[in-house]
Amino acid sequence: MSEFLASIHPVAVCFIVCAAKIVEITIQSLKTCMMVKGQRLKAALLGFVECLIWGLVISTIIGTLGDNLFLLAFYCVGYATGLFLGATLENKIALGTSSLELIANDENTEKIIAYLDEKSRGYTVLDGHGSKDKMNMILIVLPRRDASSVLKEIRKICQNNVFVVVDEVSKYAGGYGMVKQQKA
Repeated sequence: MSEFLASIHPVAVCFIVCAAKIVEITIQSLKTCMMVKGQRLKAALLGFVECLIWGLVISTIIGTLGDNLFLLAFYCVGYATGLFLGATLENKIALGTSSLELIANDENTEKIIAYLDEKSRGYTVLDGHGSKDKMNMILIVLPRRDASSVLKEIRKICQNNVFVVVDEVSKYAGGYGMVKQQKA
């Protein structure tokens, strides 16, 4: 590999190293998210590819990295860009499950329940008390990729008069309307 890179223009080497680093770190970001969400096999496969790219990049530049600040800069740009792309890609893929906790008055609770029933979404409603009035807490567990659109629609039908907390769920079992069930 180093013989191949020695045969091409040094600026091209910088771009190759940068591109390889972007791919490696993007994969690393996705791998980490998959590990956290319990997708161990996919994470292991991505880890293998990440390690392969890292080994090729490092073995190619380790001897010259300290002497060639231009190459070092491209390596760093590739790393930072890979982090950004990995986080952006993971956000688009939206791995995992979200929990929405909504606090609303009786009128908005009825609107939210009607919307959830229409969309065949599972929910739980708990009676509660706010600082001034009776309030309800509506709990919803749904695929993370659906959370944004569901939340947007709920805010629309309640004219933003609903308090919302969104959390990531690591494990769940049972329930109504869940796309897939995991073991606790």
